[in-house]
Amino acid sequence: MSNAPTENAVDERIKTRSRFREAMIRPELGGMVGTVAVFTFFLLFAFDSGMFNSQGIMNWSTVSAQFMIIAVGACLLMIAGEFDLSVGSMIGFAGMMVAIFSVTLGWPVWLAILLTFVMCIAIGALNGYIVIRTGLPSFIVTLAFLFILRGFAIFLPQVIERKTIIGGIKDVAEGDWLAPFFGGKILTGLFQWMGDAGVIAVFERGTRKGQPVVDGIPMLIIWAIVLIIFGHVLLTKTKFGNWIFAAGGDAEAARNSGVPVNKVKILMFMFTAFCATVFAVCQVMEFGSAGADRGLLKEFEAIIAVVIGGALLTGGYGSVLGAALGALIFGVVQQGLFFAGVESSLFRVFLGVILLGAVILNTYIRRIITGER
Repeated sequence: MSNAPTENAVDERIKTRSRFREAMIRPELGGMVGTVAVFTFFLLFAFDSGMFNSQGIMNWSTVSAQFMIIAVGACLLMIAGEFDLSVGSMIGFAGMMVAIFSVTLGWPVWLAILLTFVMCIAIGALNGYIVIRTGLPSFIVTLAFLFILRGFAIFLPQVIERKTIIGGIKDVAEGDWLAPFFGGKILTGLFQWMGDAGVIAVFERGTRKGQPVVDGIPMLIIWAIVLIIFGHVLLTKTKFGNWIFAAGGDAEAARNSGVPVNKVKILMFMFTAFCATVFAVCQVMEFGSAGADRGLLKEFEAIIAVVIGGALLTGGYGSVLGAALGALIFGVVQQGLFFAGVESSLFRVFLGVILLGAVILNTYIRRIITGER
């Protein structure tokens, strides 16, 4: 009688996993569930408040885009195993430098923007270099830069202008070739056509009579979409994306496999600084001014969005799309509470509750992945 294995025999070394189990370890799961729950809630309780008309949609889309821009950078850095707590201060510092260069010193706005990007990306590289060279936790290093950058954002305008808010940016940006890439709008003709056709609301009185209430898509939203696509493709379709996962999962094993871990981490710090600067320049162009207190607590909101999106605090696991969904939840809830007539201070309560729930879910997912009990 032959002892040869039959064709239908199953190798015991191969462990099967149910589809439910596979779905449970998708990083976007928490963000997907949260997004459905949030939209369902506000469709039920705030549908008639104007939250889902053209102006309402634009309001929460713009706020969500702000969170998305900084969440993309924070997501890739967290997957690489590091944190950057200086993001919020970087936003305030970058905006102030654009204002000082363009308004105070009188330089062209395009030059002010480019120099600001160079400075902030260099600071991001310095963050990464210090973390790599000293072995200190990135939490400590970037916490130090949180105070350093915020201090400069307050000190410089006080010394130069005797104030902490510098305005007049829209005036000096008039006719600049680069400013519209951060403060302009696209598809204005399409929105005017929709207004004329009665598809979206238009102003009924005043000098703007006949103009659509929503007259275009702000470049802030375009930047958010571009960065999400770039981050997702980089993370899931390139070798460098595999390096990011490897650097955050097990840095020593990655080094032994030939992954340039130090280079990856420094580049991710630089990309996080780039995203923060994009946010800052868009904000400055929108408001026409720079304030020393801009970006306050944004670093924590970015991290929370990433955690809601399924990234593990330990690194090596996460999703840019999940982080984008986490940011969308932020924007919808922040604006939705107003439309629903709920006290806006409860937004912080929501942040704490959803962060706790996301961490508990992510801990469960980590145990599934690692086989821990």
